[in-house]
Amino acid sequence: MDRTRPILNVLGAGLFLAACSSGGAGHASSTSTRAPSAPGSSSSTTTVAYRPTIDPATFTSHVTNRYFPLKPGTTSVLEGTRDGQPQHTEMTVTNETRMIMGVTCVVVRDTVTSNGALVEKTTDWYAQAANGDVWYFGEDTKEYENGAVSSTKGSWEAGVDGAQPGIIMKGTPRVGDGYRQEYRPGEAEDMAKVVRFDPQVQVPGGTYRDVLVTEDTDPLNPDRIDEKRFAPGIGLVYTKRVRTGHQEEASFVKTTTG
Repeated sequence: MDRTRPILNVLGAGLFLAACSSGGAGHASSTSTRAPSAPGSSSSTTTVAYRPTIDPATFTSHVTNRYFPLKPGTTSVLEGTRDGQPQHTEMTVTNETRMIMGVTCVVVRDTVTSNGALVEKTTDWYAQAANGDVWYFGEDTKEYENGAVSSTKGSWEAGVDGAQPGIIMKGTPRVGDGYRQEYRPGEAEDMAKVVRFDPQVQVPGGTYRDVLVTEDTDPLNPDRIDEKRFAPGIGLVYTKRVRTGHQEEASFVKTTTG
């Protein structure tokens, strides 16, 4: 997934653990790791399959996580720029649901435009576990050029073609928490880490306190780093992407209903 969404630690030479809480709901029992090479030796990689245990009875489509609330009928609006060009993003939480791996997920639709032209449309599927973790069960994404679909790269659905769900937001996030957000080998492998809590953040949509800051990375695009800030009761209020030869930034403007 290579976009701004509620939708943002580099892996480096060390290993990154997908530390998903159990809490009687979803539990990630394993993950992919990469071991560093010893000096003077050939590179060595150790891979363990990532396959979280999902108990549908412990999930709900009513997502009330304070840093990632999804209230049906609401639309969050973010404004920003992509490589110097204006970009407008709308994330709409629908009243629709979709069953994935036996879990009832809420359907969220993202629309990105630039100078009035459609850039991307994505449908996302989320559900909340009993411990408050918000799990991400997939996305159907389409990029557009001149009004026509130019790419569907990054699309995935948990349980299909080896794809597995991941955590998009922890129920009780703590600094240092790392987690896998999505997993379809070679297609969608985003990860995130909680780096700090900012006492106050100001954006066009308001001033917010106790703001959670995460750093998102993608081993499929190792030069990409996203910083995202999430405000209690609102969700994503700021995101900044830095990548070689590319820059993207967006801030929360407002939430509408209806």
